[in-house]
Amino acid sequence: MAMATNILQGQMSEWALLKRHKSEDLFGIQICGGWSDTLTRCAQLINDELVADFVDLNCGCPIDLIYKKGEGCALMGKTNKFEQIIRSMKSVLEIPLTVKMRTGIMDNKSIAHHLVPKLRDWDVSMVTIHGRSREQRYTKSADWDYIDQCAELAKPMPVFGNGDILSYEDLDCHIKETEVKGCMIARGALIKPWIFTEIKEQRHWDISSNERFEMIKSFVNNGLEHWGSDQQGVETTRRFLLEWLSFLYRYIPVGVLESVPQKINQRPPKYIGRNDLETLLSSPNCGDWLKISEMLLGPVPDGFNFLPKHKANAYM
Repeated sequence: MAMATNILQGQMSEWALLKRHKSEDLFGIQICGGWSDTLTRCAQLINDELVADFVDLNCGCPIDLIYKKGEGCALMGKTNKFEQIIRSMKSVLEIPLTVKMRTGIMDNKSIAHHLVPKLRDWDVSMVTIHGRSREQRYTKSADWDYIDQCAELAKPMPVFGNGDILSYEDLDCHIKETEVKGCMIARGALIKPWIFTEIKEQRHWDISSNERFEMIKSFVNNGLEHWGSDQQGVETTRRFLLEWLSFLYRYIPVGVLESVPQKINQRPPKYIGRNDLETLLSSPNCGDWLKISEMLLGPVPDGFNFLPKHKANAYM
């Protein structure tokens, strides 16, 4: 997600989010904002100056700072403003416009089913629905029955579902049993980046700790290539690595699971891995994440502190 205002102000950190990697054969840019003129100018800029396959409007971000500015999830509660934004952005885009949103704002008042027919009529190309409200955040499970209801009401506009996918069985079940045309994977890709291999090959991969560590190495090398190998680049890479490790430790190896597949809302149990590295990678202790970072980036500087930015779980 990139903030439309920051893009228009030329902030380099925001522009970095718009950079397409050579490996991305399908590339969309998700932007967030609350005003028609700002979002339209940003859409025009993307359309004219960048190579993207679609633009996605974020109407699902629940963060207080975003919501209080009338952005993200707040747009779901302002239908007239929402319509003005969509129609204005559509007028300048030559590529599809899609929308990402939640079930609603309040936990006990879903409104997405009222909005999806309107979005279809406003000529939105696709809608992705996260099966939770803003108020709910990540508590409780995603409501796929409600996503299915919205997908039915949205026809012929395609709806993608989002929430709690951590295995190929999860995805296959939703595709088979609901009217969604596809699924979005978010936390599942951070916890288990090889989920896409499992989906493609329709199997559970009992990936070794060494293979997982090689992925972490690759992440670090890409970070140093992007941010530089000076002290600032190293510490920026370290912080992003630590954020990722705060998700990655939640993976439970297939070989130690009591039952397959792992569920995303299943609290990771304490277990002893099949080797020391597997045990280390399973640690919920921030100090162990720092230790992993030191194995690849050298000693943590004096006074270094880390507090995970995201605590996105819905453990039962």
